[in-house]
Amino acid sequence: MTLDLIPQLLWPSGAPGAAGDEDLDRPDLTTFAAAEPNGAGVLILPGGGYGGLATGHEGQDIGAWLNARGYQAWMLRYRLGPRYRHPAPLQDAIRAVELIRDAGHTGKLGVWGFSAGGHLCATLSTAPEVEGQLACSVLAYPVISLEDEHTHSGSRNNLLGPSPDPELVLALSGHQRVTGATPPAFLFHTGDDGAVRVENSILYYQALRAAGVPADLHIYAHGPHGVGLATSHPILGGWPTVLEGWLAQYLTGE
Repeated sequence: MTLDLIPQLLWPSGAPGAAGDEDLDRPDLTTFAAAEPNGAGVLILPGGGYGGLATGHEGQDIGAWLNARGYQAWMLRYRLGPRYRHPAPLQDAIRAVELIRDAGHTGKLGVWGFSAGGHLCATLSTAPEVEGQLACSVLAYPVISLEDEHTHSGSRNNLLGPSPDPELVLALSGHQRVTGATPPAFLFHTGDDGAVRVENSILYYQALRAAGVPADLHIYAHGPHGVGLATSHPILGGWPTVLEGWLAQYLTGE
């Protein structure tokens, strides 16, 4: 596995609506190159409540896991609140897909997001700008709904501010955005997640099912939020094994 030492800036001349020229104003894309590529790739969106980024266990570890299975991988460091609100993270994610394609990746492309990165994953997967470009999505303990009943308030506040427009809340709730063109999804959550309620994954699964989009929903009864690949957990550690077969189905056709 090779990690580019210098990530590629998404916007070398400055991001749209940039508030400055600091590191947090310059979103970038880090490439993880597989030693034996299988032709497919995955864009990684770490979580962090739209206020930080867990680039270790929800970023670099994921890149290494994907590379070991032949997938090219790219980790997006997107702009965050409260300095940046919507649409900055989505602009960055759309731009990342463009850069991946511009760099010559012509194979199937998936997207994998964690927590708030899962919300961005759902938003990207349902964005008209990338329709037809994503073969599948993986959402790990994702924020989906921005409505009061089920949302993660910290993520919503960072993305939309403390008093968001109710219409925007609905428009950016992932389950409200699903259509028949939304890519197939794999969802992983735990029933007693204390940070992001499991209903978020259930809502997205139900919306996909209603739209006729293939989806796998894997809910474990117990487990904390933010476990990543859960390599040290005796029960949750099995979820990446199930995912591996699912990814092969949609990205390599095996």
